[in-house]
Amino acid sequence: MSYIIKKMTQKHAIEILTWKYEKPYDFYNNVLSGDALLELQNGSYRTVHSPTRELIGFFCFGSSAQVHSKNHKEIYKDNCLDIGIGMKPERTGQGNGHLFFANILQCIEEEFPKSVIRLTVASFNKRAIHLYEKFNFVQVHEFSNSRATFITMIKKK
Repeated sequence: MSYIIKKMTQKHAIEILTWKYEKPYDFYNNVLSGDALLELQNGSYRTVHSPTRELIGFFCFGSSAQVHSKNHKEIYKDNCLDIGIGMKPERTGQGNGHLFFANILQCIEEEFPKSVIRLTVASFNKRAIHLYEKFNFVQVHEFSNSRATFITMIKKK
């Protein structure tokens, strides 16, 4: 099954910013604000829809996918394409991640065919890390900021 990938719209940005995750994933909850709406509509975000057109998630690339910290320049010094993903809370933890992430990777690899893909994930998010490892991502760095500890992972060819 293929998902439908579209550019982020204001309507979808508003919906995404109101998603609420259960603990401990409430770490990923957002606040609906003007700045957050501008961020999601900056051109680097895409929405992911089911074949029935339901919004099921999103992804971003570039600096929007990076997590800022004191050693930000060191962590992100390598020439990689950073990606970030988010799935609708009602769809998480049900085995939907593999197909969801496969569709995102396919889109990214088609749009940026020669890029080394990197992602950053909160170190407590073991189910996401496990998923990324299934797609040949390996841990490169670990770092912390005021919110949490994170790891960066690179996709091996």
